[in-house]
Amino acid sequence: MKRIFRSISHFLRWTVGLFFGSTVLAVILFKFVPVYITPLMVIRLFQNDELKMEHHWVALEEMSPKMPLAVMGGEDAHFMEHKGFDFKAIGEAVERNRKHPEKNKLGASTISQQTAKNVFLWPGRSWLRKGLEAYFTVLIELFWDKERIMEVYLNSIEMAAGVYGVEAVATDSFGCKASELTDAQCALIAATLPNPRKYSSKHPGPYVKRRQKQILREMKYLEKHLDEIKEK
Repeated sequence: MKRIFRSISHFLRWTVGLFFGSTVLAVILFKFVPVYITPLMVIRLFQNDELKMEHHWVALEEMSPKMPLAVMGGEDAHFMEHKGFDFKAIGEAVERNRKHPEKNKLGASTISQQTAKNVFLWPGRSWLRKGLEAYFTVLIELFWDKERIMEVYLNSIEMAAGVYGVEAVATDSFGCKASELTDAQCALIAATLPNPRKYSSKHPGPYVKRRQKQILREMKYLEKHLDEIKEK
């Protein structure tokens, strides 16, 4: 019996060690190597009838400098200041969802959390996936700088059905390169991110246009705020 327990214990130690070792190695690798494909891309590929997947990796320097501002304005205003989790936003989301359970659930995932989910995990709401998301968020915040997190995020996030990353959506929606996107186009793309399979930057509806205006205002504020941080 002791021999069986020792074997199980040995197996578990190796399994845990392999998990931590491989995940840390993967995060370090993607600090330097472009992420050309993600689990979400593969899953969506088989969900779409057209088997569509448009994705073109570009460096952060090859994108409009307003694109990071747009997604921060729409998704994560405190991205440059937090360490992966915006606890204030989480608290506000929990309180709002408690008071208004009849409305759509309000999320509080940061850009770091979304990057961890997009690159390393699968879509879903299980406690296991959320736990792994938190784990990978800690890892990428530990090993990557903010510029790398933003670069991977803007290259891997789904921005329309079967369309991933800024370069692909710029071509698909506006017929231009990511570097040529205007402020308004950046804000329009960011406005669709709560649900890019429902909302379109190519054919924006009233909700997306309203959200675009809000994000444009937020972009101006963030630009001034980030300039002040740099000066300190």
